[in-house]
Amino acid sequence: MKILSTFILVLFMAKGCTNSELKKESENISFEYEAQTRGGYKKVIAKQDTVYTIKSRGGEAVQKQLSKSDWNSLLDLLSKVDAEKIKDLKAPSEKRFYDGAMIADLKVIYKDKTYESSSFDHGNPPAEIKDLVNKILEVSDSEK
Repeated sequence: MKILSTFILVLFMAKGCTNSELKKESENISFEYEAQTRGGYKKVIAKQDTVYTIKSRGGEAVQKQLSKSDWNSLLDLLSKVDAEKIKDLKAPSEKRFYDGAMIADLKVIYKDKTYESSSFDHGNPPAEIKDLVNKILEVSDSEK
């Protein structure tokens, strides 16, 4: 069943859907980006029409309206990523190992399935998800 859901997501994203189809399916998709280190924390959750940004552990989430244009951009960038392989992406740098960068990861949640990347340096994600991560940070008004 999970493989079928993934196939449907990939097929759906690849075929160029109408706005009503996209809106119907996008209710089941969300993105979570988290970056942390001993002294810092940042979490961004993007859903169909809202972005939540948390800038400190235990901090309040700041809610912001997400435009349809930005949401469609996120979905377009997602369609270029193989969700099944996101966990295997190799980080291009290792500054997080010595506190040179925050430890970051990306989660893409589709219905009951979560696709999670391995950790990478905040500000330097794997090339395959770089544009998606940068867009998530851009819509949240967070630093890259």
